[in-house]
Amino acid sequence: MGTRLSFLGAAGTVTGSRYLVETDRARILVDCGLFQGLKTLRLRNWAPFPVDPAGIDAVVLTHAHIDHSGYLPRLVREGFSGPVYATPSTVDLCGLLLPDSGFLQEKDAERANRHGYTRHAPALPLYTQAQAERALDRLVAVPVDTDREIAGGIGLRFHRAGHILGAAGITLAAGGRRLVFSGDLGRPDDPVLYPPEPVRHADYLVVESTYGDRRHDDADPETALAAAVNDTAARGGTVLVPAFAVGRAQALLLHIHRLKRAGRIPDLPVFLDSPMAIDASGLYERAHAEHRLSAAEARAAFGAARCVRDVEESKALNGNRMPKIILSASGMATGGRVLHHLRHLAPDGRNTILLAGYQAAGTRGAALAAGARSLRIHGEEVAVRARVETLPMMSAHADADQILGWLGGFTAPPRATFVTHGEPVAADTLRRRIQTELGWACTVPEQGQSEVLP
Repeated sequence: MGTRLSFLGAAGTVTGSRYLVETDRARILVDCGLFQGLKTLRLRNWAPFPVDPAGIDAVVLTHAHIDHSGYLPRLVREGFSGPVYATPSTVDLCGLLLPDSGFLQEKDAERANRHGYTRHAPALPLYTQAQAERALDRLVAVPVDTDREIAGGIGLRFHRAGHILGAAGITLAAGGRRLVFSGDLGRPDDPVLYPPEPVRHADYLVVESTYGDRRHDDADPETALAAAVNDTAARGGTVLVPAFAVGRAQALLLHIHRLKRAGRIPDLPVFLDSPMAIDASGLYERAHAEHRLSAAEARAAFGAARCVRDVEESKALNGNRMPKIILSASGMATGGRVLHHLRHLAPDGRNTILLAGYQAAGTRGAALAAGARSLRIHGEEVAVRARVETLPMMSAHADADQILGWLGGFTAPPRATFVTHGEPVAADTLRRRIQTELGWACTVPEQGQSEVLP
């Protein structure tokens, strides 16, 4: 049949990254993510997988974020038994993120059953923490810039993508063709991570478009962060940052450390209320060869916060009225401890909710960014009177110009370029720019679309 590429996720949306590569000899799944955000998307997580999981020979992960790795426990539960290839740091981070995802799903189902805000009897988790831990046995670490043969004679090579620790683009050599998947591209000017590695050749390219229709604000993130902290402290309030536990939390801690050291913000207590972010920060410290920070600066920055692991200590933060900064997951307020903080802090106008990353459609973070006056949390409506501010310049994704810059590293146009992992307007805007500015053949695939690669 030659080689077929099917788009099973991240088509028309920024979540649920899943691409199926099929040859005469193998079936490879690139990324295995959860759909997040709008309910119509989240329901896809419960639908039967489009192909029999037992018939997939291997999975390859670009990075550990849940929208790229979070369906893996369900895939294993449904019969997948092959290897899952990832960079060493992605393997380490999956060891944190996947069990946490199962734990949160169990807790959400338990809470829904206890309080009765479910149409199911009973509500069940998509998978459990134990099932997520069993899925970790399938992970196989492959270093960046190392050639590895996987299933059916297909060659694999990871190349650094920035974005988060361990994130990588993927080149698959299959059927005489080179398929390149950009993964989530980081920014060349990221304060923590090195820039994405250029790729010189692809017969076929799948490129992300999260920020395909915009340029990042070039304002200094530390100046914007300092203004939010100083204004909130003057009101006697708390700054709550829904922070992605991997990537944004570490960058925010670095900025807060630098601001305090320079005397640009008061010496407020800082709380990192996310066991996963605490553990991830430890991984960043140990993997200092993968980022710009020296071991000493990493220790100082990540030590700038009091680490909160205990649930009771987390709850006590909301009873403490003194000005402070709380960083808590999840970054789009889709679950986790940050929801409890939002319930207590959002109704108070002295406080500030600071959004420091991409907010996918249908998430509470997107609602806050759009000016929502209330949020539904744990089955209840919670008033939002706190000030809501954004730090768009702190995104971990390359913007449209930076994506075009990365594409400029190719020595020749791919035969076809597929623009994915973006909302419809963002993806189509990037498509037009690629066609106009680079002259490449370029399309935006739809969910479920398959392409035979001639």
